[in-house]
Amino acid sequence: MDKIDASYFSHSPTAKLWENIGIQHHHGIVIPLFSLHSELSYGIGEFPDLIPIIDWCKTIGLDVIQLLPLNGTGHETSPYGAISAFSLNTIHIGLACLPFLEKYPVLIEELKTIPKHSSHQRIPYTAVRETKEKFLRHYYELVGPTIRNSDDYKNFIQHSHWLKGFAVFKTLKAKYDWVSWEKWPEALQSPTTQLLQELEYEHQNEIEWHYFLQFISHEQLTKVKRHATSQGVFIMGDIPILINRDSSDVWLHRELFHMEFCAGAPPDMYSAEGQNWGFPIYAWDPLSAQGYKWWIDRLRLASHYYHIYRIDHIVGFFRIWSIPFGMESKDGHYIPIDPNVWIDHGQKIMLMMINNCDMLPIGEDLGNVPPIVRTCLSALGICGTKVMRWEREWEKHAEFIPIGNYPVASLTTVSTHDSETLQLWWTLHESEAKDFATSKGWSYQPTLSREHHNEILWDSHHSNSLFHINPLQEYLALIPGLTWPNLEDERINSPGIISENNWTYRFKPSVEEIVNNQTLIHLLKELIQ
Repeated sequence: MDKIDASYFSHSPTAKLWENIGIQHHHGIVIPLFSLHSELSYGIGEFPDLIPIIDWCKTIGLDVIQLLPLNGTGHETSPYGAISAFSLNTIHIGLACLPFLEKYPVLIEELKTIPKHSSHQRIPYTAVRETKEKFLRHYYELVGPTIRNSDDYKNFIQHSHWLKGFAVFKTLKAKYDWVSWEKWPEALQSPTTQLLQELEYEHQNEIEWHYFLQFISHEQLTKVKRHATSQGVFIMGDIPILINRDSSDVWLHRELFHMEFCAGAPPDMYSAEGQNWGFPIYAWDPLSAQGYKWWIDRLRLASHYYHIYRIDHIVGFFRIWSIPFGMESKDGHYIPIDPNVWIDHGQKIMLMMINNCDMLPIGEDLGNVPPIVRTCLSALGICGTKVMRWEREWEKHAEFIPIGNYPVASLTTVSTHDSETLQLWWTLHESEAKDFATSKGWSYQPTLSREHHNEILWDSHHSNSLFHINPLQEYLALIPGLTWPNLEDERINSPGIISENNWTYRFKPSVEEIVNNQTLIHLLKELIQ
């Protein structure tokens, strides 16, 4: 890795944000919080599970932990289908770390009866949600009055402007058996200030319950960031560009969304039908007229929890494939329609994000992205993403781009939560794997050897990029027994496929087994040195 030219960033709009992180090589891991399990957690990764992972990263020399989105998803499992852009997913509340437990022996005893679901290879979301809620209801009954009278709680309520609308929405979702708000009684479909006040009064106890859960989640995740900061480890959050049509934000702020369109992707070589994600696109003119308040509030809240954030589908801020509601992807078109305004449109939004929060943005710019967009992002000092297997000179016989030629303003990785792991890719895509082996001067073998797997990971940590971050399971795969026998079971998500396996992945080893594995520690230290 060559010496970094810091002046490249010192003259960019993100210069002050880079000062907070440091213009140097950063090494890290991707961890879906839901995939963790520990001696203290109950069936799914919990906010406090990140504390020992932070200490472990500090010991190794890793300084970034990249998470998937942590917003509330209701009864859905995909972290990218949030029912609120502001709420946290309360399924991650750490039960064993709740305050005042020691004052209530009945709660301590009840905790002992809650199933850990440790025998499950995959996350049983419904069972986890139901058992945790039952305990939290009892905890709220006993401890709630004490916490609700605290200054911290009152301050959280006072400064969380989004909370009332979300709590009312969540209460109504439960009342109407989780059907979409578009199927609620007509009188409830277009909320007004007066209606919200009436509903708050009518459902006061349940709404206060949702306030309480959000406060506990906020406190636990804030503690995680505080601890990471003390250890010199950066938490990288994930801000999805879009929000669920069936969300409190769309219900409350219809004027900020073009409900007549769904975002997606056009037909291409990977999908002959294209993709329809079902999420509405933004109405940028009303957003701009309001000074982008909704977006600024969203980012500033996220900055309480993260130091860095990944901007999902960043090209969508420049132009997004928009499909008339009820139509197929092939019937869509890009908005804005005029390609000549894409850069000005996107750059204005990027500058709004850069200038209104202290987190450093990193762009997910994978797929069909106009070169001029990447040029714009580079000028703004926003890193793009380089997945090694996809970085090829397609106009030059599809030669792989040398890692030394990656731009400094980038993040190198070997795989993503939406792709196969290295081993699975090697097995499923023989032609691509052969090309890669040839580029490395290797003799192709149908199975990726440990030696070659290790070398690919070493390369990922020694590219020209400033960030080097890989999914944790890519490292676990180098040590026998730390991953599931079936390679498919190490995949987090298969886009475009409805599967019970999506978003249910659990690491085979527990948090304790991960952080105490000396072979893994030694291996990681060697890879990043």
